[in-house]
Amino acid sequence: MNHLADEAHKKALCARLARIEGQTRGLQKLIDANEDVEKIAQQMAAARKALDKAFFSMVSGMISERNISADQVAALLLRFA
Repeated sequence: MNHLADEAHKKALCARLARIEGQTRGLQKLIDANEDVEKIAQQMAAARKALDKAFFSMVSGMISERNISADQVAALLLRFA
């Protein structure tokens, strides 16, 4: 199993995930406030894109740390991307 080794990259990834957490809390508030479905869908799409960006940031960090082989990257992307 691979792990993220670079502390700065882990910190940046956690900060990105904290922002996504804020987005999902905002989504819950929009739903509770009975906001327009199109507005909710737009925010959901933004949160989904942010989470995808976090995933690719994690993979790119693993590649730059040389912590994962090309075959492992391909398998990871096929399985989760």
